[in-house]
Amino acid sequence: MSAAASAAGPVAGTAIPVGANPFSRRAVLGIVLLGSALFIALLWMIGTGNGMGTSNDGEAHAEGKGLNGYAAIADFLDRRGFAVRKVKNEGALAKQGLLVLTPPAFAEGEEIDRIVSARRYIGPTLVVTPKWMAGPVNRQQKGARRGWVQLMGASGPNWQGFLDDVGVTLSSMGKDGAQPRWRGMGLGGVLPEGKQVLSGQGDRLVPLVEGQDGRILAAVLDDGGYYPELEDRALAPMKSEVEDDDLYPLVLVFEPDLLDNYGMARLENARLAETLVRASGISPGDPVIFDMTLNGFGQSRNLLTLAFTPPFLAATLCLLLAAVLIGWRAFLRFGPPASAERAIAFGKRALVSNSAGLVRRARRLHLIGGPYADRIRERLVQGLGLPRYLDTVHAEEAIDRALAARDPEAEPFSVIAARLKRSRKAHDLLKAARELHALERKLIR
Repeated sequence: MSAAASAAGPVAGTAIPVGANPFSRRAVLGIVLLGSALFIALLWMIGTGNGMGTSNDGEAHAEGKGLNGYAAIADFLDRRGFAVRKVKNEGALAKQGLLVLTPPAFAEGEEIDRIVSARRYIGPTLVVTPKWMAGPVNRQQKGARRGWVQLMGASGPNWQGFLDDVGVTLSSMGKDGAQPRWRGMGLGGVLPEGKQVLSGQGDRLVPLVEGQDGRILAAVLDDGGYYPELEDRALAPMKSEVEDDDLYPLVLVFEPDLLDNYGMARLENARLAETLVRASGISPGDPVIFDMTLNGFGQSRNLLTLAFTPPFLAATLCLLLAAVLIGWRAFLRFGPPASAERAIAFGKRALVSNSAGLVRRARRLHLIGGPYADRIRERLVQGLGLPRYLDTVHAEEAIDRALAARDPEAEPFSVIAARLKRSRKAHDLLKAARELHALERKLIR
């Protein structure tokens, strides 16, 4: 056996001592943190439904990336500075901002009407009617991606119970194979194809976008509201008189190829989308909400959902933070816990007691009212963050203002302090001192 082998032999054969921890502190901490994070992520996914499969299923909604989807306009508006949200909970439909509805052809008209009617005094609404019947593209096709579709035909919606006085017609537009053109909102462009074009008819429709033959491709509902930005860009004047200034507009886009992925491949369509949003009263930074509930992604509220949505999210985060702190304390504690020191040592307690007895025997209780009030005032100045150079009068005025802002009916600090300084009897001194102490706890806590 060589010398090198002899030196290595004892090291290789060294055994772990009995009772020793085979894991390091870092390894244990990593296991606990990873397990906790995975458990919280699981609860969040169960509660919100996120992470449970993809919504890019080839249907006409804000996460659909096929020709009939609206992922392009959602991404475009987000890049243009609008606060785009894709909601799957009905409660979020009552938030302020522009709500974009893309219901399927088989949606319940009464449900659409309920959503739209509930928002007339909350924010503008844009409804895009469906047209295309689509099926998934063959995944074996070269270059095919998830969510891509092939168009197999077109049909108009049948939403009984929603704007029954508005009709929708599907017909061809354009001659000799030429692409049909549209104009409106100060813009113009072409549609992807003209054999199957949706248009709307109704006495209450004010056209915003028209086809080359005058048919209405997009319109705002003339319902007695005041919509100056839309009216300035409309292709015809509104007929009804303004009856309710608080109403928000309802914009109807009958031809989906103006806004879907099929049409958003053209720059003029993207400009039309942003112009429609801005004319509805929405500016960059304002919410643009794309509804997913009517497309079959609605989620009902449960305890887990509530735990991860405001205002209960704050309580959930506090509980998680408390659990982290408890775990951290448990991880760092080794050996018996150290006993806490006394807040007031025996010598200090005796000193305070003897001093109080001396003041009581000397019958000089009335002399401690002023210093006590001054000390309370100094603590309040420090606790409220007031400038330290304030004199007594200005400091008390500032404290009185802070107290009035928090409790208008409370007795001012200056009045209680003056009463404490004037008191001569022990009962009056104690009562005023307690009031000052309660006032201090009210302002600083």
